[in-house]
Parts: sequence; C-alpha cells; structure tokens
Amino acid sequence: MLYRETGQFKRNYAADQQLFPIFQDKILLGVILTVALAVIPFVINDYWSKAILLPFMVYSFIALGLNILVGYCGQISLGTGGFMAVGAYSSYKLCTAFPEMNLVFVILLSGGCTAAVGVLFGLPSLRIKGFYLAVATLAAQFFLIWMFNKVPWFYNYEMSQITAPPREMFGFLVSGPQASPTAQYLFVLGFLIVFTWIALNLVRGRIGRSWMSIRDMDIAAELLGIKPLKTKLSAFAVSSFYIGIGGALIFHIWLGTVEATEAFDILQSFFVLFAIIIGGLGSVLGAYLGAAFMALMPVGLKVVLVDGAGMAVDTAKHIEIMLVGSLIIFFLIKEPHGLARMWQITKEKLRLWPFPY
Repeated sequence: MLYRETGQFKRNYAADQQLFPIFQDKILLGVILTVALAVIPFVINDYWSKAILLPFMVYSFIALGLNILVGYCGQISLGTGGFMAVGAYSSYKLCTAFPEMNLVFVILLSGGCTAAVGVLFGLPSLRIKGFYLAVATLAAQFFLIWMFNKVPWFYNYEMSQITAPPREMFGFLVSGPQASPTAQYLFVLGFLIVFTWIALNLVRGRIGRSWMSIRDMDIAAELLGIKPLKTKLSAFAVSSFYIGIGGALIFHIWLGTVEATEAFDILQSFFVLFAIIIGGLGSVLGAYLGAAFMALMPVGLKVVLVDGAGMAVDTAKHIEIMLVGSLIIFFLIKEPHGLARMWQITKEKLRLWPFPY
C-alpha cells in the first residue's frame, strides 16, 4: 500500500502536467539518480565500465533516438548503424581538424552532422512509408558504411580503422586508453540525463503531438493543419541527432577504436530496433528497458553458463543466442507493447492493491 495517490492534489495546471505527478515516482527517480551519481562513481572498475554500464547507457541513448522516429512518428528505419557511423566519423574529423575543441562541442557537432544526413535520407518518407521506407533506410545503411570504408578522406588517408585521440574534461581524461572508468562513466551519464530530460519534454509538447498524429493517421493530421514534410523531417533530424551522439560516444568513450564495417554494421541496426520493440515503442522508459534487456541479458547468461556452470565458451554462446531469441519471442507474445507496458500494468495494480480491480 505504499504506491498510493491519496492526498496528492493538483492545484494548478502546471502541477497536473509535470513529468512525475506521483510523489512515489519522484522518490524512485531520486534514489536511482543518487545511486548513479553518488555511489557508482566510487565503486566502478574497468570491467563494469566497459562491459556493463557504458554499453547500457550508450545503447539507451541510441534506442531513445530511434524510438523518437519509429515509436513516436511511425517511420520505420533500418539505417541506425549507418547514422551511428556518421556520428563517429564526424567526431573523428572534428577532433583531428580542431585539436583544441572541447569534446562536448565535438560530440554535439557530430550529432548535428548526423541530423543533416538523417534529413537527407528522410526525404523518401514524404512519398513512401512502411516496408518501402525500411528498404530506403536500409540502402542508407549500406551506402554510408561503404562510403566510410572506401573514401580515404574520412580516415585521414591512413588505416580505415580510426582511433579516438585523448581528450580532457575539467582536468580529467575522458577519452583515450589512459582515461579512468569513473570519468568516462560520468561523461556519458551527463549526456544521458540531459538528453533524456529533453526527449521527455519534446514528446509531451507540440512537436511530440505532431509526431504522434502523423504516426496514427497522416491524412487526418494533414487535414488538421499538421505539415507532413516538416513533421517527418523533424523526427528524422532529432532521431539522427541522438543516434549520431550515441555513435560518437561509442567511438570516443566506450570502444576508442572503431572500423565501420565491424562496429556499425547492419547487426547494430537490428540490435537497436529489437531493443525498442522489446522495451516498448513510443515510450522513453521503453528505450531504457529494451537497451537493458539487449545489452545486459547476454552478459548475465555468460556469467551463469560459463562462470557458474563451467560450460564451454562456444557452447554457451550458442545457448545464449537461442535463449535470447526465445525470450524475445516470449515477450512479444506475452506483451506486444513491450516491457514499458508491463511496468505500467504493474504500477496500476500497485495503485489498486489489495483490491483486484
């Protein structure tokens, strides 16, 4: 009976429209942020940073961007890996061309470059949709990866594999092999918190309502005065901006060295798409839950099968793939609207407990 709204009165419009209108949700968010900001930085090590926390945060960021396009605007995209590569290579060119530029501005500008590319490849969405748009964005995926692999200018006429140069923030290295796990974790966490707050406000405002109108029925939305051209391209721009920043964070903070055909191949596009489908389309929380499922479930299975049961690595990998696939099918059958909907149902039951309805 701890999750109750009794006595929580909304006395004005602003209170009724706040992000977390229930007091218990604010407490839960406060606990999560306290642990993330005041506990984890003091206990984190290199394994937890590179294998668990950074993959989870980066994929949450990218899934959040893709969910804006697919979940909120209804435009199918299979070019996520290519847009991640745009963010990574744009940040590399900016770092090498302007060695004194702050890394935050480098990553934000790389997101802007990716947004411009996303708008360019989003132009077909004005004429086609559904499966045909998915094929168009799939073509963008293959074209972008081919371009970054075959045009020497993007990797400065050296090896096709690019390496992130060391960069500092407030006197601490955040990129490069000597960067501490704490600094890298806090750097990515700062981006994640700020842009999650921006996404929450975007999808609740006029722009988000326009996206959802196009998603639900584009002809009716146009009759209501919503411009499909502006709305769809804005969704592609914002989504690509988030994905580009995610690609830059993968390059500079998580991996440090990438090669386009390996780090940003078509499997990355399907990985992020599966994450938002499992987590829940049209939900900011769904991006986090889906990224946690896709990024952390294989790690947990490896710990149980290899470290716990002593199974051979190759056998454990095959079992891991089968189990993850089976769990994906199970969740899609059990709750097609994703883990976010399951969490919403749980909250509704907690509000009514101990009564069944």
